[in-house]
Amino acid sequence: MLARVRTAALAGPAARPIVVEVDLARGLPAFHLVGLPDGAIRESRDRVLAALTNCGFDAPLRRITVNLAPADEPKFGTGFDLPIALAILVADGRVASENGEAIAALGELGLDGRVRPVRGALPAAAALAALGARQILVAPENAGEAALVEGLAAIPAPSLRDAVDHLSGLARIEPAAKPRGEARLAAEGDWADVRGQTEARRALEIAAAGFHNVLLVGPPGAGKTYLARRFPTILPPLAPAEALEVTSIHSAWGRLAPDRPLLRRPPFRAPHHTISTAALLGGGSPPRPGEVSLAHRGVLFLDELPEFRRDALEGLRQPLEDGEVTIGRAARTCRWPTRFLLVGAMNPCPCGWWGEPSKGCKCSGIAHQRYRTRLSGPLLDRIDLHVHVRPVEYESLEAEGEPASSSDEVRGRIEAARIRQEMRNGVGVWNARIDPLDPESECGLDRDGRALLRSSHVRLGLSARGHVRVLRVARTIADLKGTETIDSEQLSEALQYREVKATGPREEGGPAS
Repeated sequence: MLARVRTAALAGPAARPIVVEVDLARGLPAFHLVGLPDGAIRESRDRVLAALTNCGFDAPLRRITVNLAPADEPKFGTGFDLPIALAILVADGRVASENGEAIAALGELGLDGRVRPVRGALPAAAALAALGARQILVAPENAGEAALVEGLAAIPAPSLRDAVDHLSGLARIEPAAKPRGEARLAAEGDWADVRGQTEARRALEIAAAGFHNVLLVGPPGAGKTYLARRFPTILPPLAPAEALEVTSIHSAWGRLAPDRPLLRRPPFRAPHHTISTAALLGGGSPPRPGEVSLAHRGVLFLDELPEFRRDALEGLRQPLEDGEVTIGRAARTCRWPTRFLLVGAMNPCPCGWWGEPSKGCKCSGIAHQRYRTRLSGPLLDRIDLHVHVRPVEYESLEAEGEPASSSDEVRGRIEAARIRQEMRNGVGVWNARIDPLDPESECGLDRDGRALLRSSHVRLGLSARGHVRVLRVARTIADLKGTETIDSEQLSEALQYREVKATGPREEGGPAS
């Protein structure tokens, strides 16, 4: 007898539907698995047979042939255990199901028949729902994320026996409730905790409003890391569609917490500078997301930026420009989304004190030049805001005047600015991503602003990319102020963020000879 059960296999951030076909034929007992399975799937033979026996089902004494269709595409993972076991029971008449193809399942089986969670339950459920599936059997740990798919009932089956009883109508399992998303974490702190640093706080507010990349340059202890760690508290929550997109990536990564299956807060990723290129950009077989994809719709914070591997930093250029990274392997090519906000932090020189008269730079000219060249010009050109973070004066730490704006206040201004952007650019298109054919006219630049931009173009040596990015930042500054036209003052503020390079302030000091 032939039976079919539907499931899905990961293909990057999405999943593709798979049909598990089982045929029970006469002959000596055997178990054959075809359809380009990987090693983990080939081992499912022993897990499935042990699970059937330990759940009270005798394995059919027939020739069992299992096909994973389409058979010309490689399959990975352990999520095929449960659908294979159910297809065998349907083919053997053990499951009272009039149409086995109506069953959708995903899960790994333990030898005792327990259903264990797997990676990618959310994209798998979405792929199956698109084909008309109305319910899916998954592990209880995967039920929350699968329940996020509209029109699909996620059935949390603790064991193979429970799944069979549910399908046979002997003991119905209630579908998992749709989760609301995680709550805001109190341990994040508040934007008002930052003392002083008026210029840096202003730049980061602009960055959050328009989703602009920012580089913080300053001596040790100036507060660069502290600012970056507080930065996520001013970011607005993700829209429903964005939340599902981000959650799908983390589901495919396999690190989605069962108690927080829906990510409503923008992700914040802060890898160490010793990270490999594959871990940063993505890789492996099958391809898995890197930090640039895990930070999608959120923040990627790279502290001590020049200390990262040169090839890893250069690999950021395409994700920053295109918003996606392509990972090619012999069996498959995957595209992962990478629309993240880059926050970099670095010292102005190896010792960190260039431009600070109170300390004095001890670096030689050669060491300083070598440190500068660790960041290439094309990479720096893709960073909209270059901010010099100066040490906080003692008076600012002890001041008891009017407190700085709280995270809620700043977030309110950012949300208002983003509403203006969506009305002008479209839903979810922030100023950092607009690419008009005529940036000056599209951004509403007045006559004085055009003259200022023309004179600054030669003085600062702006590239064509830098020209457009200055206009984008100026457009965000105008949106924060609530104006439709960019005036010369707003353009001047945008231009000053291009003047501060990664080597520190121009007007102060220099490296030791």
